[in-house]
Amino acid sequence: MKFFKIPFILFLLFAVSTLSAQKLNLKIKTANLSDKIKDGMAEITVYGGTEPYKYKWSDKSTSQNSLIADGLTEGAPYTVTVTDAEGLSETVNFTVPPESADEKINSFFVPLVNGIAKFLMFDIFKTFKLYDPVLHNDNGEILRYPNGDPKTMNIPFVVVWLIFGALFFTVKMNFINFKGFKHAVQLIRGVFDNPDDKGEVSHFQALTTALSATVGLGNIAGVAIAVTLGGPGATFWMIIAGLLGMASKFTEVTLGVKYRNIDKDGQVSGGPMYYLSKGLKKRNLGGLGKILAAIFAVLVIGGSLGGGNMFQANQAFSQLAGKIAPFIPGIEGYGAYFGVLLAVFVGIVVIGGIKSIANVTEKIVPFMAFLYILAAIIIIGMNISHTGEAFALIFRGAFSAEALKGGIIGVLIVGFQRAAFSNEAGVGSASIAHSAVKTDRPVSEGFVALLEPFIDTVVICTMTALVIIFTGYYDPSKAAGLAGVELTSKAFDSVFPWFSWILLIAVILFAFSTMISWSYYGLNGFKYLFGKWFGNRKVTENLYLISLVYYIIFLVFIVIGSASSLGAVVDFSDFMILSMAFPNILGLLIMASEVKKDLKQYMSDIKNGVIKKFK
Repeated sequence: MKFFKIPFILFLLFAVSTLSAQKLNLKIKTANLSDKIKDGMAEITVYGGTEPYKYKWSDKSTSQNSLIADGLTEGAPYTVTVTDAEGLSETVNFTVPPESADEKINSFFVPLVNGIAKFLMFDIFKTFKLYDPVLHNDNGEILRYPNGDPKTMNIPFVVVWLIFGALFFTVKMNFINFKGFKHAVQLIRGVFDNPDDKGEVSHFQALTTALSATVGLGNIAGVAIAVTLGGPGATFWMIIAGLLGMASKFTEVTLGVKYRNIDKDGQVSGGPMYYLSKGLKKRNLGGLGKILAAIFAVLVIGGSLGGGNMFQANQAFSQLAGKIAPFIPGIEGYGAYFGVLLAVFVGIVVIGGIKSIANVTEKIVPFMAFLYILAAIIIIGMNISHTGEAFALIFRGAFSAEALKGGIIGVLIVGFQRAAFSNEAGVGSASIAHSAVKTDRPVSEGFVALLEPFIDTVVICTMTALVIIFTGYYDPSKAAGLAGVELTSKAFDSVFPWFSWILLIAVILFAFSTMISWSYYGLNGFKYLFGKWFGNRKVTENLYLISLVYYIIFLVFIVIGSASSLGAVVDFSDFMILSMAFPNILGLLIMASEVKKDLKQYMSDIKNGVIKKFK
């Protein structure tokens, strides 16, 4: 009997040791390398199993062969799954604990951003399997991230909503975006300006104020992203999106002027908050109008403090610090001082109200646009012999989708998405600036506004795209490791080694002009929501107190933006800006017939001489 017990015990010991050797035990070690966001690190140690191991990190940028993941967002949830040679696998969840104030603020906004993104970026076409979202290379092989996940494209719901609105208003307004171009130019020249009209700024000043909020980093960085992702063909669809967006701008600005408030002191308040509440009330939808107006006001305030403020200040300082760091070591640590200086300049302008803002933007916008376009034209002129080849790439890429193996729909969406995010047509923000114009004919300002997407997207964005195509930086192999502003800068630098200094000036001017315009947008939302809190005072005192409270908040956020790592905070704000399109376009769709009726009357008055020329 004892003879049989010994082998049995040995067998049990062998079985236990074998099972323990097969079982995977994972130990994760995290590290927070500095006070800055997105520099967390994690290292996995594996016990047991059979080598070699494969590591499947939820962080897409981490290789399957890597024990270490870096560049992680503090406070965000991550996973890593380890699989051994025998197919055994084990998963561990982890986070990198946030420590600094920047990291804690960022980690607070991460789940909010992810939640909003699920709605805004929801792909209804993918849900119903109307197209294949997976990207492939020239050989038909699936393109993958370093962690093994397939690369996919997305058709965001918010972009579909903006495109739908643009197409609807183009048809509804009888292609006003094309037919009204000549008349829009006449209005800008002041041909129909009546000096007795009520308002605070001229047609040209209203246009430049609205343009200063849209012409910015999106024209420099956003276009570079579109061309590298979608290839040269994305340029074609950006142009189409810009042309269609002109009808959206016409509709929203016409309503903005029509339903604006002008108090006894001549101060103007306007924008979607007012035409949503007043216009829908006329249609016995007052309850819906108030809700949509309040939602829009909250969104425009949030957008003004983030994407229209902190992001601009942060990017301006980042460009400045990166350029002068070789001459002033340690300049990266002086963001707060830059923020204070920038806040002073912004404060000097915005404290004077829309008239002061308009006086500045009418000088800055033409200058910075001329500076940027001139440099682009020179590069295009130097490569004029390649013009045919460049446009062939654009048209071939737009319809054959060689650069993006997700089909033509992929290139189309990339182009439309960058254009929509750049010119803000359908978002409603521009109608706030245009509401202050001197006119008693709302439709006339709608004509002026339709020029914005043309200038922003069809002209400036296209110039950027052509420079990138002419210099060859649309090629992913040449653009490797470059993104956004840096890619555009390299494209210009390849012809003009000194252009990065011009680009630095342009970025700072773009950021400054965007901030002063968005301060006015946010102020109008703030006045709409909180104006009644100051209602016991005189109108002038009321407006002064509201403006003072908002501007103090706005200027403080400039300093915070310059000195902080922004991350999810600005992502959250950008999503708020995009979210403005939902209440705005919904209201525009309901009131589109009213705008069309006003347009017919306006054109009849022009034809019959009721509206007279003053020049």
